[in-house]
Formats: sequence, structure tokens, C-alpha cells
Amino acid sequence: MEGFPVKVITVAACLRRGGGGSPTAVVLDGHGLGDAELARIPAQAGTSHVAVVDPRPRPGGHHAVRFFTATGELPACGHGTVAAITVLALQDPGKDFSGLLRVAGRDFEAAGRITTGSAGDVVEARFDQGLVAHRAATALERDAFLAALGLDPGALGADDDICVASPGRERVLVPVLDRAILAGLRPDLERLAAESHRHGQLGCFVYVPPTPTAPAAGRMFAPAIGVPEDVANANSAGCLAAHLLLTGRAPAVAVDQGDALGHPSTVHATATRTPAGVTTTVGGSARVLRHL
Repeated sequence: MEGFPVKVITVAACLRRGGGGSPTAVVLDGHGLGDAELARIPAQAGTSHVAVVDPRPRPGGHHAVRFFTATGELPACGHGTVAAITVLALQDPGKDFSGLLRVAGRDFEAAGRITTGSAGDVVEARFDQGLVAHRAATALERDAFLAALGLDPGALGADDDICVASPGRERVLVPVLDRAILAGLRPDLERLAAESHRHGQLGCFVYVPPTPTAPAAGRMFAPAIGVPEDVANANSAGCLAAHLLLTGRAPAVAVDQGDALGHPSTVHATATRTPAGVTTTVGGSARVLRHL
């Protein structure tokens, strides 16, 4: 890639029926590049994020992974994790991946299973998102984010509440009545970034809950970290699975995302109660788009 002494692999993460997906840059072995250089890669690669992956297991057996957007390093990135697993799985032809990843000091299980079809290799990736904290939104958070989204309270889901969930960093979850309202959202991104900073939030995940006949749908706005809208936000899908479990609904969910950006994507997440709290498993399918 011009300007970088490193190979960049672009992965379509969280495909929907084999297409779409979130374009995500992956760098194998970014040693020698500083944080500022790594943060420049997404814009040059035409992606929102880059995952920097150590291709060789370190002592203890884990692969170290870091994530960057244009604004700097992130403590986690769900679709970036799916992309990292995909590249690790495809390192050795004919072999799947199963092992530990280390992100921001946390080791967790990850797996990638390779399937080969007419369009090439696809990796079914999943990972342990870990514990998800969950609380009701405060009145100040509720009012601030509804205003930034341009949402009238009447557009909110009648049987759900605005909440805050965190797999390590908080984000606001806002339920709306239907996909038409979701598709019509035109948030004030400058105001949303300011409110995110003010309330200590990563951003705002707006969703339509699943029904017996349709998957959930969501849009993730995170201008505070330089991502006006995410094509696929897997960590927020995990947060939604935790919210569904804690509010008495089925804890396994498929979440359609990316339609407003022309990249239809789907994330799968399942939540489980444990003695330590609610944990989630998150994943999706992915394929390599190109090498730069």
C-alpha cells in the first residue's frame, strides 16, 4: 500500500447471504508502524476501521489484536474482530482457526470455519464478547440522544426502553417502531458527537427489535470516534442480545445493518446468563475482498 511498508487486506465482514458486508482493513504484523500511521490506514484503504493482527501466537498462545479508526485506537471492534479471525483462518490453506485473541488486555476464545463456494472462500467467524453491563438510560441521556437523532418520543418502540449497554465501552440503545423510521433517520452528527463525549458514550445504536417473522435491524452512529455510521457494529448486536435476554425475550438474535449505506450486513449474537453476569457470543460470515 502506497506510503506504508505493510500489506493491507480488505475484508467484507458480516456478510448477508454471501454479499455486502462491512469493508474492514486488516494488517498482519504492524510492528514498525506508529499509532498515527496505523490510524491513517482506514481512510487510505476506504474503510472505517483497521484491525492490526499479530499472525504468530505469543507466549501463552494468544494472537494480539488492536483496532484503529481515523481518530485513534479503540479498545474493541466487533466487525474488526470478525475480519481478524477471517484473515487468521485463511493464513494456512485448508485449515480453520480456533484459538485465543488478546484485545486490550483481555483474552477470549475465537473461531473461524472456512467454507468454499462459487464466489471463493467464506469464513464463519465467532468470538466470545465477554460480559455485557446493562442499565437504564438516565433522563438526561434519553433527552440528549433523542434530540441529536431528531427522534420524537412517539417513534420509540412501545414495548421497549432506551438503555445503555457496555461490553467494555458504553453505547446508548434506542428502540424504534419500524424499519421505515430506522431508514429515515438523519441525525445531527455534530450534536451526536458532542453528546457522546459529554455522556461518555461510544455512540448510539438505533434498532428495531426482532419479530417472529423478521430479524432485528439496526444502525450505529459513532461520530465521536470518527465513524458517522457503521456498516456493521457487531459489539452493539451483542449488547442487543444481552438486552433482549435481560428483558425476558429470546437471547439469540440476527441483526440486519448497513442497508442505509448500500452494504447490507448481518450480525449474529447470543446472550447467556452466568454467575458473573450476562455474556455474549458474536459473529458473522466474511470474505477477503482485496490485497493492497
